[in-house]
Amino acid sequence: MVHIVVTGGAGFVGTRLARDLLASGTLAVAGGDPRPLSRLTLIDQVPVAADLSADPRVRTVRGDLAALLAPGPGVLAGADAIFHLAAAVSAECEADFDLGIRANLHGTEALLAACRALGTRPVVVFASSVAVFGGSAEHPLPPVISDRTAPNPQSSYGTQKAIGEHLLADYTRKGFLRGRAMRLMTVTVRPGRPNGAASGFVSGIVREPLAGQRATCPVPPDTEVAVASPAKAVAALLHAVSAPEHTWGDRTAVTMPALTVSVAEMAGALERVAGPEVSALIDWVPDPAITAMMRGWPARVRADRAGRLGLTPDRDFDSIIRMHLAES
Repeated sequence: MVHIVVTGGAGFVGTRLARDLLASGTLAVAGGDPRPLSRLTLIDQVPVAADLSADPRVRTVRGDLAALLAPGPGVLAGADAIFHLAAAVSAECEADFDLGIRANLHGTEALLAACRALGTRPVVVFASSVAVFGGSAEHPLPPVISDRTAPNPQSSYGTQKAIGEHLLADYTRKGFLRGRAMRLMTVTVRPGRPNGAASGFVSGIVREPLAGQRATCPVPPDTEVAVASPAKAVAALLHAVSAPEHTWGDRTAVTMPALTVSVAEMAGALERVAGPEVSALIDWVPDPAITAMMRGWPARVRADRAGRLGLTPDRDFDSIIRMHLAES
């Protein structure tokens, strides 16, 4: 029997991950034999989806992560693997520095300390981000990032994710837990309401027009973005938790594969899939702050290490849109 914990379990990626885990019903942790999923603990500050809370295998815990773990690791008791997805997103962290520190740094510190206190060396999968990369005058961003590219974050969000990677690696080095950090791309198309991510428009310029609503694109049409479908993002997280130690490799984070696509190409794909009357609902109104942040993130990725784990990028943006339509 296996007990899995997901922080941020009511979020979009957390909800999809939870549904996939429950549908599978088994999980092989760190190369072990597949075992039945006996309990799935979902931690978040907001309610989880009704179908998840109705499953007898699901336990829901509401509250601030750091506060929940302050008395001790009780909510993590018996966990074999933990997916740490809870986070404040990029634009939120730029607008409210203290929020980012509290949610992304202190929350991660509290989780790792609680895992250490368990004394059972659980597998901890940390959802990091491509935002750990960036360019500066002395260390310009290479045209293509690879497994050898050093993080050089240029935003509070990216900095907090990079710190989380290093903390996870050190807790792993000390033998307190078995950490695996997976750097996710911009995940699209996200259903539901827009979130506070700087890259939120990448979903919005597809999701809103498909619903007959206007959407604003805050970056120039030639802006390239590294994206992944929700299915590919969840697959990356599941590969991270199940990979044997010798396959996963060293303690550094793995950068997942990405589909590189310009915003103009996204609009073209939307026109091909849904028609010109739908793509015409995109309003092109550049926002210098968001443009600067997006241009500071890498758009082209060579993910050899992820490829050895069996991960692949999406085929094209048309298929991502069709996947969103099918799931909606």
